[in-house]
Amino acid sequence: MRVYRLSKGLYRNDLSGKGAELAGGRWNSKGIAMLYTSESIALCTVEVAVHMPLGIVPKDYHLVHITLPDDVPMKEVTEDSLPTTWKSFPHPNITQEIGDAFVLETEFLVMKVPSATVQGTHNYLINPRHRDFGKVQVAATEPFEFDKRLFVK
Repeated sequence: MRVYRLSKGLYRNDLSGKGAELAGGRWNSKGIAMLYTSESIALCTVEVAVHMPLGIVPKDYHLVHITLPDDVPMKEVTEDSLPTTWKSFPHPNITQEIGDAFVLETEFLVMKVPSATVQGTHNYLINPRHRDFGKVQVAATEPFEFDKRLFVK
């Protein structure tokens, strides 16, 4: 399976989840490493755009193509299983609790979750603590230029 992420150039080959560990996110608390990826390049673009202040176009980003092994079971979180507030901003603690449990239990390498930014799409969260994490591979990276119209005031 192929998934995607947009990353600063310096970190394009870093799959450690360290950035999420330092900052926390919708699906993980600070201190819990997790690698956020998306099902499409378009979804990656939106996921980065919603975290950038208007007027600032992200620079020095790379598109990272990541290959996940097909033979590992995947956990799936459906929108119906989440409380109605799951995609609110700021995000509720419940999504972090779900993600933290996913990482700490180490049962699954990947958790498919609905995107809070684009209805009907999905992100794939990867657990760096899972025994099969070494099977996650960077297939390719390439410089990525954002369309400036996404960031105008």
